[in-house]
Amino acid sequence: MTKRSVTLCSVGLGIGLMITSAPHAVLSQAQPQRGQQPAANAAPRAATPYVPPKTPWGEPDLQGMWPLNHLISTNLQRSPNYGTRRFLTDEEFAAAQRSAQQSSERFQGGAIPTADARTASRLTSLISDPPDGRFPAFTPKGQELFEKLHGSYRPRRVDGRDIFDNMDDFDTWDRCITRGMPVSMLTRNYNVGIRVMQSPGYVVMLLEMAHEARIIPTDGRPNLDPTIRQYLGESRGRWEGNTLVIETLNFNGKPAMTNSGVPGAPALNPASENMRIVERLTRTGPETVEYKMTIEDPTVLTSPWTVEFPWQLEPDYDMYEYACHEGNTAVRNYIETSRFERANPQLFPPPAPRGGGAGGARGGQGGGAQGGGARGGGQGGGARGAGGPPPQQ
Repeated sequence: MTKRSVTLCSVGLGIGLMITSAPHAVLSQAQPQRGQQPAANAAPRAATPYVPPKTPWGEPDLQGMWPLNHLISTNLQRSPNYGTRRFLTDEEFAAAQRSAQQSSERFQGGAIPTADARTASRLTSLISDPPDGRFPAFTPKGQELFEKLHGSYRPRRVDGRDIFDNMDDFDTWDRCITRGMPVSMLTRNYNVGIRVMQSPGYVVMLLEMAHEARIIPTDGRPNLDPTIRQYLGESRGRWEGNTLVIETLNFNGKPAMTNSGVPGAPALNPASENMRIVERLTRTGPETVEYKMTIEDPTVLTSPWTVEFPWQLEPDYDMYEYACHEGNTAVRNYIETSRFERANPQLFPPPAPRGGGAGGARGGQGGGAQGGGARGGGQGGGARGAGGPPPQQ
C-alpha cells in the first residue's frame, strides 16, 4: 500500500490516499534507430500474448487511471556505475526498496506531507536509449540555446547572484503555463496521475500535473499546417494491432525538453520547433501498460533518446485540481525580492556557492536568499521563503 499527498500551487495540502500497487510489466530492451519508427517491444512474452479488452467500437481499451507514483524513486538518467545495465540486481533492488521506504517516511512525516509515498522499481533509469541511459550531447545550436535558457531550476547569474528581473528569467512551468513535452509524460515527486479516456476517433490523456489534457485524434486526419505551433505540439494517433502509436509534431520550442522536476533529469534542457515525439502504448495485462517514448530534435541533440517504463492501473487514485495558473504571484515575488536584494547589497551579499541542487520556483532545496521555491512548501529558507524537498529525492 502506498500513501499519497496532494500539493496545490504554493500551498501544500496533505491528503493521505491508500492506493493498491500493481505488479510491474516486463520492459523491452530493443533500441530504436534515428529516422525510423520506434520498434515494437521485443521483451520476453508469455506463450499466449495478452488479448486486451476492446471498446464497443472495436479498439483496444486503454482507459483507466495510470499514475506514475511507482516510478518516483527511479531517475530519468542512469547513474554511470550501472553502465548499460537496465535492471537492478536482487541486492540492489532490496537496497532501493529500503531507501524508498525511508524517503516515504521522511516526506510523509509532519503536519503536511511534501511528496507522495514511493516504491522502488527494478529499472536503473527511465532512459533506455542511448544504452548508457544518459541524455545525448547537444549540437552546437543546442548548446547555444542551452546557454540562453533560464528558469528557477537554472537561474541567470550575475556577479555570483541568481537574478530574476523579468519574465524571460522563468520557464513555462515557473509561469504555470505548461510542463511541455516530453516532461508532461514523465514522473514527478507528486501529482503524477494520468487518466486515459477513449471515444470513437479520439484518445484523451488527462494529466494531473499542470492540468493538461492531450486530445489525440485517431481517425486518420492529416497533420496540422506546419506553421501552426503549440506548446504540447499536435498529436496524431493510429493503431498497430493492439498498440497505440502517437506521433507529435508542430512544437513551438518554448517549454524545456527536461527539467529538474523529473527526478534525475538535467536542470533545464532546451527544445526546438523541430522536435518529434513518437509514443507506443501496449496493454500487457489487466493492470499494466507498456509505455515507450522516443524523442528526436536534430536542432538540439546529436541523437534521439528513448524512455521505457510500465504503467500500473490504480482505479482508486483520485486526481485533485492542480491550482497553478499564470497569475501565480510567486513570479512577481521573485522579481521584487531579487530587485530589492540588488538594490541593497549591504543587506544581501551574494551567497556562498551552494552544494547540491539549487532551489526552484516549484520547490527544491537551496541555501541563502535564493533558497526555496515559488510553488512548493518545504525546505530551503532565505528571503524567498521555504521551498519543497529536492526534486531528486
